[in-house]
Amino acid sequence: MAKRIALVMAAGKGLRMKSDLPKVLIPVRGRPMIAHVLDALGAAGIDQIVVIVGYRSDLVRAELADWPGLQFVEQTEQLGTGHAVMACREVLAAHAGPAFVIAGDSPMIQAESVARLFDDYDRTPAACILGTAFKDDPAGLGRILRDGEGRFLGIVEDRDATEEQRRITEVNMSYYVFRTNDLLAALEEIRPNNIQGEYYITDVPGVLRRRGLPVRALPVLKPGEVLGINTAEELLAVEAAMQDGGR
Repeated sequence: MAKRIALVMAAGKGLRMKSDLPKVLIPVRGRPMIAHVLDALGAAGIDQIVVIVGYRSDLVRAELADWPGLQFVEQTEQLGTGHAVMACREVLAAHAGPAFVIAGDSPMIQAESVARLFDDYDRTPAACILGTAFKDDPAGLGRILRDGEGRFLGIVEDRDATEEQRRITEVNMSYYVFRTNDLLAALEEIRPNNIQGEYYITDVPGVLRRRGLPVRALPVLKPGEVLGINTAEELLAVEAAMQDGGR
């Protein structure tokens, strides 16, 4: 089996949380939220973990200094999630196996979900396999676009979606397994042609599909994994879900 690498995007600020800390260091049940992510990746059998740091990177590096085997890559400007992965080009170029990309502020991530995506990749390799979920209130999340036969078409961010697209309840939770060489090629094609002027990793699956490469979106994520943290109220909801076994 080819080695598996994970890129953990951890460069952002905690502005909406009204914190001066990097967002991934905000505590969730007494531990930085990124620690829950790293636990799940280890349990899923990831061979190499790369943490992409940016805002107050010294704090993230110090917090994770005793974590075995981590590698850090600096995103000197925060120009979006796609830009974060671009910062890892050198690491990816030296890697032959599949690459998993995940946001570091996803403390509800479950090792079983990551493993299911990799199992699907191992059975039928694809340029990209992304994990999705259904959410009754999908506001703020990217929507999964499919054709009339249910095949994946692309992802549209909430802020860029039309009113019709905003009614879609299947959402992207930023769990991606990529064939590494296809990811590297697609990164060269994404552009900051959006309201935010940022490079989105969410554009990569669409680029791959337009190239005629296989891309699959699998609704395998568990209900708890759709819980995000952008406010103090959402943090309390995640902590309650963890206490109730929502992980």
